Amino acid sequence: MSTYKELVGTAVRNYSGNPDNPIAGQVWYDSFNSEFKYQENVVGNAWATGNSLNTARQQLASSTSGTQTASLAFGGEAPGATITGATESYNGTSWSSSPNSLNTTRYSLGGAGIQTAALAMGGYTGTANSTATEIWNGSAWTTSPGTLNTAKNGFGSCGATNTAALAFGGDTPGGTSAANESWNGTSWTELNDLNTGRYNLSAAGTNTSVLAFGGATPTRRNTESWNGTSWTAVADLNTGRASLGGAGTSNTSALAFGGLAPTLSPPYAPNTESWNGTIWTETNDLNVRRGYGIGSGTQSSALYTGGSNPSITGATEEWNAGIALGAWYTGGNLNTGRQQHAGAGTQTAALGFGGGPPGVANTESYNGSAWAEVNDLNTARFILGGLGIQTAALAFGGLIPPYSAAVEIWNGFNWTTTTSLNTARVQLPGGGTTTAAVVFGGQLPGTGATGITESWNGSAWTETNDLNTARYNLAGCGTQTAALAISGDVPPITTATESWNGTSWTEVNDVNTARAQLGAAGTQTLALGFGGDIQPGDVGNTESWNGTNWTNENQMNTARRAVAGAGTQPAALVFGGTPTGTATEEWSGTGKLTRTITTT
Repeated sequence: MSTYKELVGTAVRNYSGNPDNPIAGQVWYDSFNSEFKYQENVVGNAWATGNSLNTARQQLASSTSGTQTASLAFGGEAPGATITGATESYNGTSWSSSPNSLNTTRYSLGGAGIQTAALAMGGYTGTANSTATEIWNGSAWTTSPGTLNTAKNGFGSCGATNTAALAFGGDTPGGTSAANESWNGTSWTELNDLNTGRYNLSAAGTNTSVLAFGGATPTRRNTESWNGTSWTAVADLNTGRASLGGAGTSNTSALAFGGLAPTLSPPYAPNTESWNGTIWTETNDLNVRRGYGIGSGTQSSALYTGGSNPSITGATEEWNAGIALGAWYTGGNLNTGRQQHAGAGTQTAALGFGGGPPGVANTESYNGSAWAEVNDLNTARFILGGLGIQTAALAFGGLIPPYSAAVEIWNGFNWTTTTSLNTARVQLPGGGTTTAAVVFGGQLPGTGATGITESWNGSAWTETNDLNTARYNLAGCGTQTAALAISGDVPPITTATESWNGTSWTEVNDVNTARAQLGAAGTQTLALGFGGDIQPGDVGNTESWNGTNWTNENQMNTARRAVAGAGTQPAALVFGGTPTGTATEEWSGTGKLTRTITTT
């Protein structure tokens, strides 16, 4: 429990806050629980999915000083090894193709400027490096007589307008370059070189205040700062990578994202790092991990466009810093630590049952602050499924051993054995109620993953259409006629998400991070997925589903797998799991957090 002074810096002066309408910064007395509580806003950073480019491509360029709502993308390599000069404009919602393309089609080129006054330079035409420089006036490209002094591709570039830009590093016919050139609107002039020559790097800033980072060096972590005269080596990236994206306004405010990182498998990086002028700090990942894309905008409001993983994509993501995000906070611990168990109910009225290994029958009830032991399952088991509410739940399948088809109904006091599943299995989820439910997926004895789906009418199970992707250790939520199947192990682990309409499964947009043994809460159109195993490694990743896309949210306080979940997307519960056993966390998806405090 935090003290108010720890959170705010002073002692409580009044507690006039209204619990029916809590306002950030206010304290109130919860007379029901005899506790003081403090309300605060929760902010975070996140990528949101935008509309894709009309022409999917990689190794393209952008108006680096463009904004999240006004940017330009041009050039690049389209599917089929097609080199394009296509130019598209972004208005904050969608991309519009210009009838006017670059005069010299090329990829791995540089860009600078803003949406209405951009610059394109260098690149690779398919046969040779280019020195060509083109100026965009808001509607068309004009080839400038001023050309780069050195033909190159894969270099860093930035600039606030089409009359003042910088191009540095790159790949030249003579090898990796450290050369640095400045554009004055008419011609290029060579200035002081980078300290470390490299290609496929990224950058942020203007022609007089630049941060250059990443690129093909032994570590791929190098960062250098330009003050208008010379380059200075500064703190390295945390995750070394090349072919990454960047955004920012100066050498003290930048964002680095995506890229190819040889330390990752696969190497396409989701990582995002923020630069404060001194160090890089890891923050929330991209939704679509990829390299060879291009960035624009600022450290707090950026755009990442195109790239590949390994297929060429037109994906667009928008970065927003300091937005209201949900957050996890600590709840009461389970009395019996466990993993591979099941859950049902809401955040303030939940039921947890089974678990292991070895299998246990323990059942506990949660009232929003503490767990209480209640009557046990009739059959002790783990890696089972569960659904329903605190007073009317269903437990199904699991490992006794052997693999079980057993089903039990909870009436709020006791468990009663009822009709078994048609197919015995483990590691399966479901959705619905004790009289109308659906369960899906899981693992069969000796044969691996299954997509078997069964529907329950309160007395009997009926087999229906299978999942499109057979898997176990997946998560699920929803109702008998509107359910969601999330991630899981095929193997390998998958990002697949499927939506159930009561008759068949349809593949929808994938989760951002593939994992097994995760938890879920919510409905088919408003869900939360949390925790899990990325094989290897336990994570606290949390993603919210709006019916169309998954968005990364603030992570759990304790990374873990084999968890159980309950509740809704704005008010979920996660409990147990490995390695924590008894830990419970409550999710506030409103961007607000209520803390129980002492008033000193």
